[in-house]
Amino acid sequence: MKENSLIPSEKIISRIFLIRGKKVMLDRDLAELYQVRTMDLNKAVKRNLDRFPNDFAFRLSKSEFNNLIFHFGISSWGGTRIPPMAFTEQGVAMLSGILRSKRAVKVNVQIIRIFVKLRKALIHYKDLKEKIEKMEKKYDEQFQEVFEAIKLLIKEEEKPKKVMGFTAEKI
Repeated sequence: MKENSLIPSEKIISRIFLIRGKKVMLDRDLAELYQVRTMDLNKAVKRNLDRFPNDFAFRLSKSEFNNLIFHFGISSWGGTRIPPMAFTEQGVAMLSGILRSKRAVKVNVQIIRIFVKLRKALIHYKDLKEKIEKMEKKYDEQFQEVFEAIKLLIKEEEKPKKVMGFTAEKI
């Protein structure tokens, strides 16, 4: 079945941040993707707070918010006075239950698929990293033997060499 994507994957991926060790999306970015006002998205969340425990959604601290603004160089937040809400993958999934528009549901499906792809990529990355580390250890031991042999050769060259060939006798 061919996937109908409303939004390019790159646009969604560029809006996923690592905050507090979790991959999250911010309320203003989600609102833009759902084509609703950020204020309306946050009102819907407030009306359904029991669906959003701290591991699903949380408000950024002032320092996290300032760090995020600094990361992008300039503020494009439109003068927001309070730090944004951050939604984990589970929080984004929960949004589909409170935002009832067809677009919100389709965008949510797309976002969740991207989170899953990122998780799979991370697993493959970890596997690849482990294989490389094993190879490094294996070859480090083998190269260590080569380096030891080279050191021995260098030490032998440092010894004074015997003079070879014909020398004239002293009278």
